[in-house]
Amino acid sequence: MKSLPMFPPPDKPPLVGIARLASEGESLREGHNVEYFTLPNRSLLNRSVSNREMPFTWTINPYRGCEFACKYCYARYTHEFMEMRNGIDFEQKIYVKQHAAEFLRQELRRVKPGEAIALGTATDPYQPAERRYEVTRVILEEFARHQGFELGIVTKSNLIVRDVPVLRQIARHNQLSINMTITTLDVELARLLEPRAPCPDLRLDAVRQLRDAGIRVGISCSPVIPAVTDSPKDLEALVRAAADAGATYIFANALFLKPCSAAVFLPFVEQHFPHLIDNYRQRYEGRAFLPPAYEKRLAQLIALLRQKYKVYEDRRPQPRHATKWAVRAFDEQLTLF
Repeated sequence: MKSLPMFPPPDKPPLVGIARLASEGESLREGHNVEYFTLPNRSLLNRSVSNREMPFTWTINPYRGCEFACKYCYARYTHEFMEMRNGIDFEQKIYVKQHAAEFLRQELRRVKPGEAIALGTATDPYQPAERRYEVTRVILEEFARHQGFELGIVTKSNLIVRDVPVLRQIARHNQLSINMTITTLDVELARLLEPRAPCPDLRLDAVRQLRDAGIRVGISCSPVIPAVTDSPKDLEALVRAAADAGATYIFANALFLKPCSAAVFLPFVEQHFPHLIDNYRQRYEGRAFLPPAYEKRLAQLIALLRQKYKVYEDRRPQPRHATKWAVRAFDEQLTLF
């Protein structure tokens, strides 16, 4: 093992907080342009701080950084807290949090009834590092010892089926939801957008296995990428696949670009979708989110498709059936973002 070199250079102010902890970590392995480091963190459970209304109060991320290297990833900014401002470091320097179960055991006392916990909001809890280090597995085993919590897991990986036994234990005494992210069913496009994430077919198969195990599982179509993955035809195919896989629900969110993610995503668009780059620069100039009108059209389309393929939970009121012409009516509206 070798120690991670100290940064910034000696003439810079001394590091504090998470940056100092990261600098003290040990390098665990190099290969495939990815290096793992231990992270002697001080806490595991974090209170969600966002200007947007979120469906959870607390977050847990077993790792810092994510090997899946999704071109649109909004979480690249989290490496900036460790004085790493090159967006690519986020996917090449992965920090493995230590003593996760011990911290979680102590910190769950802070969670009040009705406060939901989200696992995997900034990095995928089932990225390749999990096969070796099993931090997510340790966290779930700790949750299985408790009751009365509301836990949601977000992932793009079929590795989650490894943990079906412990997930079933958690679900017996807690509210558990699995959110499988699928941005597109197009395998080649998925490989471009999410270079090291499992292919869409593997994710859908994981949804089936989780459903068959009696675990509540839905699909997150996030982000919907304007003029790339947002055609009504493509979205309908995804909702239909969700229904066929037995997903309990499906939801979608449009692409948003923080400066750190725009620095990676916009050059990607220019390389692979050059005809879109001017439109993207215009639409996202000075803002991270698309106008509300786009979000509204997207929400209406997903609602219609949900109704058409009956991807809604039984306890919800039965919605009106969506007609085929209603879906087709979005063709021009949605793609002209």
